[in-house]
Amino acid sequence: MQAVILAAGMGSRLGKYTRNNTKCMLRINGRTLIERALDALDAAGIRKCFIVAGYQKDNLIDFVGQKHKNIDITYIINDIYNKTNNIYSLYLAKDRLLEDDTLLLESDIIFEDRIIEDLLRHPEPTLAVVARYESWMDGTVVQISGGNVITQFVPRKFFRYDQRESYYKTVNIYKFSADFLRNSYVPFLDAYSKAMGRNEYYEQVLRVIAALDKNELKAMVLDDHKWYEIDDVQDKDIAETIFCDDPDEKFRLVGRRYGGYWRFPKMLDFCYLVNPYFPTVQMRNEMDACFRDLLTEYPSGLDVINLLAGKMFNIEAPHILAGNGASELIRALSPLVKGKTGIIYPSFNEYTESIKAEIVPLYPGNISYTADDLAAWLDRCDNLLLINPDNPSGNFIPENELRRLLRLFEDKRKRLILDESFADFSGAEGGSFLSGKTLAEFPHLVVLKSLSKSYGIPGIRLGVLASGDPGLVAEVRKNLPIWNINSFAEYFLQIMGKYTGDYRAACRLIAEERARFGAELEKTGLFTVYPSRANYFLCRCRNCTARELAVYLLARNIFIKDLSGKKGIDGPSWIRLAVRNRADNDALIEKLKEFGGVSS
Repeated sequence: MQAVILAAGMGSRLGKYTRNNTKCMLRINGRTLIERALDALDAAGIRKCFIVAGYQKDNLIDFVGQKHKNIDITYIINDIYNKTNNIYSLYLAKDRLLEDDTLLLESDIIFEDRIIEDLLRHPEPTLAVVARYESWMDGTVVQISGGNVITQFVPRKFFRYDQRESYYKTVNIYKFSADFLRNSYVPFLDAYSKAMGRNEYYEQVLRVIAALDKNELKAMVLDDHKWYEIDDVQDKDIAETIFCDDPDEKFRLVGRRYGGYWRFPKMLDFCYLVNPYFPTVQMRNEMDACFRDLLTEYPSGLDVINLLAGKMFNIEAPHILAGNGASELIRALSPLVKGKTGIIYPSFNEYTESIKAEIVPLYPGNISYTADDLAAWLDRCDNLLLINPDNPSGNFIPENELRRLLRLFEDKRKRLILDESFADFSGAEGGSFLSGKTLAEFPHLVVLKSLSKSYGIPGIRLGVLASGDPGLVAEVRKNLPIWNINSFAEYFLQIMGKYTGDYRAACRLIAEERARFGAELEKTGLFTVYPSRANYFLCRCRNCTARELAVYLLARNIFIKDLSGKKGIDGPSWIRLAVRNRADNDALIEKLKEFGGVSS
């Protein structure tokens, strides 16, 4: 068995990283792609490798040399790399392909060594390595039969997104038997190159072969193997996270992304808080049906958006503002917050970082607190921020107690800023203060709500702010752009009324699953689990630090919130766990049990 690596391209989309070197010289966490590929080949017992070089070939040859560990290196030069595509690079190596069974690799991929090991152990002599297609992937896709025979290479112009569940992305690693190369691939490569020219791709030859009755090409479908194709700087950034060997550093890299975890499809996110039961399939289908219009048309201005938000919550437009997530509204409100502002710690960082007025830190004697505790703090501040249910504690103050507290605020003409982003999960009937009648009763009340969290729509970024004081709302609005809401969020507000019943059912499901999940967490014996009326639990680890547990779980593709260092958190043992659906929650419980066995 020999190997051929295609490494002639310029990699121009990587900018400065390939200005003076070919793409395979790109370093990911200190090691070049070419070193990683050759190390994998060497570990698998490959002793002969041909590298097709072109752009910055001298740098590559000087770096790699004629031998890498136990592998003899021979270079094939593509002098017209800037005028050709990879079919020509492979065509230059066609005589070498006739000599032996061959592994073919492209040089812009990073992969774990066991892919090569599994490929060589696989009994099929001719294989393409493929992975299930994900929405972020680009490049060649195939369809396969039940016997893993590749039935079709799908050209870009025939790609059908409604069929994407049947697609597999080629990983650009192949194993070709000598017989397949001599009798099928090389003859077709020769003919195709002469007929179609040099500016084509070698996969097009495979597409022709896949259409034949005597197709020998099968697929090796990856499962939990790590790999990534690197075409641009974003790919480089993601690859550095996926292939980070230091578990603590990997946790840091994942955390600093603050989302975008759909690019990590095998990872379960127990850090960020969304509703797993809403929107329903029907609602998503309705939005899908309008996708083209929503994508290509301007959204309405803020006047119309506020009318829609007001309709949703039965609040007149002068009393409500829609924002690009609650974070935008918090930032817009913060300059108007004057005087001493009490914040209960630990708290949501967006508030502590945004409010510029003097902050009075309020620390409950324990994680829970009552309306009476809040009333006792009233004389210490001019404004009080209350998240109800609280984040991260899940502490909840019932509506009747909160109304009693609000009357005290009104009597002293002090302002309560109430964040009820998680109130719909509380299970309490009538627990929301987002209503025109309530706001009129308490004009010093400001209510904020992140719809992203409670309605399961973080991708369209939507939140609301409401107050019985229209002057305050008007001042906050001055800090917002006229087009702060996109068309998808606008359409969500427009149609949400039809799905109110479904939403309430989804919130009941969260409450039911929260009770079950909390009991299962207790059974692990790993935590003190604090009561919660939100879609998350605050937990204190008993026999480990939060970071130890978080790093362990991330190595198993589960991401949790480590609260170490958060103001108001005592010690390094606190975590927050989102409540996801039953299957995901059970997957976490299983890994926690494994951790318990390891740590004990």
